[in-house]
Amino acid sequence: MSCPVNERMSPPVSRQLARRLLTYEAAAGRNSELTESAAFRVCEKLRQPLSTLAGVAGFHSLLSRALTLARAEAPSLSAVQIGADGSLKGLDELGPQIDKDMSKEGGAILIAQLLGLLLTFIGEGITIRVVQGVWPESALDDRDSGKEQKV
Repeated sequence: MSCPVNERMSPPVSRQLARRLLTYEAAAGRNSELTESAAFRVCEKLRQPLSTLAGVAGFHSLLSRALTLARAEAPSLSAVQIGADGSLKGLDELGPQIDKDMSKEGGAILIAQLLGLLLTFIGEGITIRVVQGVWPESALDDRDSGKEQKV
């Protein structure tokens, strides 16, 4: 018996980390006058360090693959495009077109796919260091990665 498509495409650890980052950004967005979605802000904040690590073209390719995978789970992302610099375009326009919960879920799936690709290509250690470099104040230490915690 094969596993469902969404579990095969985005492992639980990347979904959990994506939800943490989105929750953190959603809370941070309430304290400012930002109108962008939490998913857009997470992606923008990851763009700088990942572009430094992999180059702009590398980040563009990574985000493009993540978007392709995410569209299989959330067809509402079909309007989203990636700029030449790796920036997302159209993610914020999803709100008026579709249900707000579907828009949030699509953003969560996209971020989970991006994190899943990072986990695959650069490993958990470097991925977590990149995330902690962007969000040093977020509590990632108690994440459940499916591995035993070291004592």
